[in-house]
Amino acid sequence: MSYDRLNERMANGLLADRTAIITGASSGIGRATALTLAQAGAAVVIQARRKYRLDELASEISDQGGKVLTVRGDAGIQADIDFLLESTLAWKEGGCKYDIVVVNAGHGLAGGILSSDESRWQETYHINVLGAAYIMRRAGQYMAQRKSGDIIAIGSVVGRNISPFSGFYGSSKFAVAGLAEALRREICALGVRVSLVMPGIVLSEFQEVAGYNEENFFNTVDQFGKLIEPQDIAEGIYWLLTLPPHVNVNEIMIRPTGQNYP
Repeated sequence: MSYDRLNERMANGLLADRTAIITGASSGIGRATALTLAQAGAAVVIQARRKYRLDELASEISDQGGKVLTVRGDAGIQADIDFLLESTLAWKEGGCKYDIVVVNAGHGLAGGILSSDESRWQETYHINVLGAAYIMRRAGQYMAQRKSGDIIAIGSVVGRNISPFSGFYGSSKFAVAGLAEALRREICALGVRVSLVMPGIVLSEFQEVAGYNEENFFNTVDQFGKLIEPQDIAEGIYWLLTLPPHVNVNEIMIRPTGQNYP
C-alpha cells in the first residue's frame, strides 16, 4: 500500500469507535484486513492458531498507533470461538463490544471429488462450514440484540462457479454462501448487515497449504496475467464497511481482471 493511501485512511478514521474481530488473521486476507481496518481507526481483535504470527501482526498495528488484541485459537473449535468473543467483550480498549466480524479462517484443498485428499475432507468442513456457522450464529445473536453490526463472510468464486480443480473445497464455500444469505434474511430487519465476499485467485500462502503446485495450479493461471493480492480483498471489505448503515451490498466477487473462469 502506498503511504498516501495509508495516511489518508488513518486521517479519515472512518471506522473509529468500532471494534472488529478477524479470524484467520495470521496471513493472507485476514492479515491484510486487520491492518486495513486498524488503519481506518477500528480496534481489532485478531485470532489464529500461530501465536508468533499474531504477535508480529499486533506489533505492526501497535507501531502504527492502532488498538489490537490477540486471541490465539482455532476458528473450527466452538470453545475457541466462545473464548474469542468473550475476550473481546472483556477488552476495555475495544469498548467491551464488537461491531464487525470478518469470518475469514478456512482451509483450502486441491482437487475435485475424485482426486482431493479424502483424509482432509472432515477438517475442511469443520473449519470452513461448521466453524463459520457457529461464529456467524453467535455474532448474529449478539448483533441482533444491539440492532446493528456487520458480519462479512469470506467465500470464494468456486463457491459460485464450481471448479473440478477444487471441487470439494468449492462445495464448502457453496455452504458458506448459503449460510451468509440465510443469516442475512434472519437479521436484516434488525439493522444487521451480512455480506459475502467471493475472491478469485489471490496470491498468498493459501495455495501451498491447499496442495497446489506448478502442475495443478500455476501453469493454469499464467494466462490470467497479474493476480490479485490479499490487500485487494481487504480494500473491498473496507469499502463494504464504510457504506451508509442503510446500504447492504450482500455479495461482491473480486477477480483478477484477466481471470475468465471460475
